[in-house]
Amino acid sequence: MNALWEIFVSAIDGSLEWTWKSIIFEVPWYTNYFWGLIVISLLVWGLEILFPWRKDQSIFRKDFWLDAGYMFFNFFAFSIVISGVYGILEVLFNGVGIHLDSLSLIPISSLPQWLQLLVFFILLDFVQWFTHILLHKYPFLWQFHKIHHSVKEMGFAAHLRYHWMENIFYKPLKTIAVMLLGGFEPEQAYIVHFIAITIGHINHSNVKISWGPLKYIVNNPVMHLYHHAYELPEGKFGVNFGISLSMWDYIFKTNYIPEESGKVPLGFKGDEEVPKGFWKQITFGLGKSKPKDI
Repeated sequence: MNALWEIFVSAIDGSLEWTWKSIIFEVPWYTNYFWGLIVISLLVWGLEILFPWRKDQSIFRKDFWLDAGYMFFNFFAFSIVISGVYGILEVLFNGVGIHLDSLSLIPISSLPQWLQLLVFFILLDFVQWFTHILLHKYPFLWQFHKIHHSVKEMGFAAHLRYHWMENIFYKPLKTIAVMLLGGFEPEQAYIVHFIAITIGHINHSNVKISWGPLKYIVNNPVMHLYHHAYELPEGKFGVNFGISLSMWDYIFKTNYIPEESGKVPLGFKGDEEVPKGFWKQITFGLGKSKPKDI
């Protein structure tokens, strides 16, 4: 038990130290996710200010500061806390012979660097797309995902407004994806992570970008706005589940873009049940209340 506690504390200390070093610029700029997140956020916010899609929406839209808080909570604070748990799980799995290369099906270490990054990006995105569908399909998971869909005005920071429990669901499946790659993560995987953050911010922003013919491959604000629409097509539990890539929705017929005005009521039926404050939101879904239908 003492050994596990030491692993837990050591993992948290390591995450804290890395985050602090990032804040004071003591890590390489290309792996500095703290300032990288801030720079990307400011750039996308600048696009919203200069080229607003919904021109009547305030620069400091509804829940702007709430979502800004979520960005740092989910991306850093929660990640630091949960790192200790993942450190223990890794040791326990290794102890029973389960390693990152246990499911190796797609060895990519011998591929050219650009192809490694592409395979890594596509596989991770597919896993997240699939997980996203599960969050909508099953009431227990949807209860937590409601926090993300409680957004009433879209803006870049809404990208990282989500319940911390979603990390619990996403992380194991993303780890399995890495295991399929033989436990290998490309040396320049930071490029993939920064691209994903940028696309996610843009998808939630108040900017009309559809990428032309690339819209069938890359997700975009027009498509993602309908993912957050209050009214869904009859018989659907959700549409446009794409994270960075839209192609999964076109391939599996979950795409839906009826028009492109941007004037779409957001939320979901029953969204008034979601509390407005941050602390109540991060404990939402953990009580005894029964999940309601979507």
